[in-house]
Amino acid sequence: MHDHHFGFKKVSETEKTQKVQSVFSMVAHSYDLMNDVMSLGLHRLWKRQAIMISGVRKGQRVLDLAGGTGDLSFLLQKKVGSSGEVILADLNFEMLAKGRDRLLNSGATIDALQLNAEHLPFNDACFDHVFMAFGFRNMTHQSVVLQECLRVIKPGGQLMILEFSKPQNTYLEKAYDFYSFNILPKLGELFAKDKDSYQYLVESIRMHPDQKKLQHMLTLDGFDAVEYFNLAGGIVAIHRGFKPY
Repeated sequence: MHDHHFGFKKVSETEKTQKVQSVFSMVAHSYDLMNDVMSLGLHRLWKRQAIMISGVRKGQRVLDLAGGTGDLSFLLQKKVGSSGEVILADLNFEMLAKGRDRLLNSGATIDALQLNAEHLPFNDACFDHVFMAFGFRNMTHQSVVLQECLRVIKPGGQLMILEFSKPQNTYLEKAYDFYSFNILPKLGELFAKDKDSYQYLVESIRMHPDQKKLQHMLTLDGFDAVEYFNLAGGIVAIHRGFKPY
């Protein structure tokens, strides 16, 4: 059994899944606030940019994988309209329940499914788009997830991954590291009374493949025309890959 990273620690694959789920169960109540704190509120803009780049349109079928509290699903539903469909999916029940309730309260008609991204319960080639926003880095077997995404996407359809990445400027990287390791955990303690979960989330960002490595992973797992778009100087990147015809 291979070791996997939980932040900077090495753990077994079973342990990783359990520990990651425990973190998200702990932070579900403050997840939206946490995203605002981690991104200085910019995650909302980044999600809109990912949707804009994807070209999602009316009548399409979209999977929001590791969709958490559903803010991306809400934006996607507006794009696909009543003739399309958005499915919000997450492994973590607490996160999913928060997302489902929030979407119901906003009047959005979106199915919410608890599932494991490594075993998607969908037919082959049934989605026009699969989105993952800030969830991919927490997955235990990333290559398996990518292959499952490829399977359920229609030929010519696309996978969009929005994830924290590597700043492209040394000064920006140093400033971001200082903010991440010195300030973020303290903010986690202050706002969510949960320093450890924030510490893990910061470490998980550092262990995540950078832009070039993730681009290579997507290509190896069968996606075509893989490209990435740096946002905020590379602190975040949008990766896009197409399923071949």
